Amino acid sequence: LGSYETRQQIKTKLRDVIPRWPDIRASAWPTVRGTALGAALGVLPGTGPFIASYSAYALESRIAKDPSRFGKGAVEGVAAPEAANNASAFTHYIPMLSLGVPAGAVFAMLMGALMMHGIHPGPDIMTKHADLFWGLIASMWLGNLMLLVLNLPLIGVWIKLLETPYQYIYPTILLLTCIGCYAVRGQVFDIQLAAVVLLIGFVLEKLDCSPGPLIIAMILGPILEENMRRATLISNGDLTVFVRRPISAAFLLLAVVLIVTYLIPSFRGAGRDKVPGAAAPADPGA
Repeated sequence: LGSYETRQQIKTKLRDVIPRWPDIRASAWPTVRGTALGAALGVLPGTGPFIASYSAYALESRIAKDPSRFGKGAVEGVAAPEAANNASAFTHYIPMLSLGVPAGAVFAMLMGALMMHGIHPGPDIMTKHADLFWGLIASMWLGNLMLLVLNLPLIGVWIKLLETPYQYIYPTILLLTCIGCYAVRGQVFDIQLAAVVLLIGFVLEKLDCSPGPLIIAMILGPILEENMRRATLISNGDLTVFVRRPISAAFLLLAVVLIVTYLIPSFRGAGRDKVPGAAAPADPGA
């Protein structure tokens, strides 16, 4: 945001952000559909935090009577993705806590923090660590209540933070990260390792590669290898056990479906670029 636009948004009053009755009525069913879609997608492991929002937006734009309103402030295009995002944010805890499979990089780091404290996510986490589980549920309710109390009255303060110069924010983040790395074991090597990871992340960012899958692989790699070896030992080396068992076969099928879903738009775009007989653009100098 530019400085003028930021100042204009800071002057926004609380009554200006409260939805009117027509907006509430228009966003009621999109909110319900977004919540259902986000909850369904959030249960799937490895779906990440943005798939639910994009899917809800695509669904509303497809079933809308006037899709041209989307992208121009349509309330359905805001309510449905936000409802899907909130629903998936909570249901992402289900595969992480019950199966030990995080939904994204953030949940991978959260699972890594739990494992550092000797808490291994799995089906018995509700019985072995009931205090942690129910405390997490309570924190969700309290967190939403605090967001409602803090965000609306202090919206001007949060927007004011956008004016903080980047040269102040970036060193602060680096300093806090180094303190956190050193505080885990009290060794300088951890800070050096974090610097190497920072360099790798910088290269990945320049190559337009998301570092999220790398973080997930670092957390899930040892767990995957351990359980795969255990399964092959139980099956006497028969790898078909992964497709003969209904649960593992269902997860493998979901993984294939997600990969194909990601690749189809790329293939369609490449196909449109190579349509035979397409007319070349006219030469303005002709």
